[in-house]
Amino acid sequence: MRPLLASLLLVLALPAAAQIYKYTDANGNTVFTNQPPDGTASERVELAPTNAIQAQPPSAPVSPPSDAESRVAYQVLELTNIPDAEALRANNGTFSVGVRLEPNLQPGHSLRLRLNGQPYGQATNVPRLQLVNIDRGEHSLSVDVLSGTIVVQSSPTVTFTVQRVSTSSPALRPPTPTPRQNN
Repeated sequence: MRPLLASLLLVLALPAAAQIYKYTDANGNTVFTNQPPDGTASERVELAPTNAIQAQPPSAPVSPPSDAESRVAYQVLELTNIPDAEALRANNGTFSVGVRLEPNLQPGHSLRLRLNGQPYGQATNVPRLQLVNIDRGEHSLSVDVLSGTIVVQSSPTVTFTVQRVSTSSPALRPPTPTPRQNN
């Protein structure tokens, strides 16, 4: 089977190595062909060698930064839009915080919040993160820079208080109907 395949490939390669002839036909057109015409003067066309490009050796891949380099990847990493002197008012417990990074988030890195010491939400590359239905009271919050699942760097932890409307608030009770007086 292999000798047959090799012979077939050689036969297919023959036309690529064939000679080319040039002549002028009866209408004055220049004709190129792989066979010399009968009874017409023709000349052999010598072709320049085909272009050949040597394969380039592969370049070394860019190595990821070492652990020491990636630990100090950002000079500034901090949460923004969290009040420090007063409580954060969020009646439904939903609010967003910003992340300030210098330099900008590097390719392959993502951000994830850490609420009360536990990972919170999905990792993202957007420097604006939302928290949903957070209970009222005191909480701690930080942001981690991740490379895959590895924490590259963490921001300082910020402590804040969420203030929500109490469900037992008189403002949330339905009004009591006043009795009608019949006259």
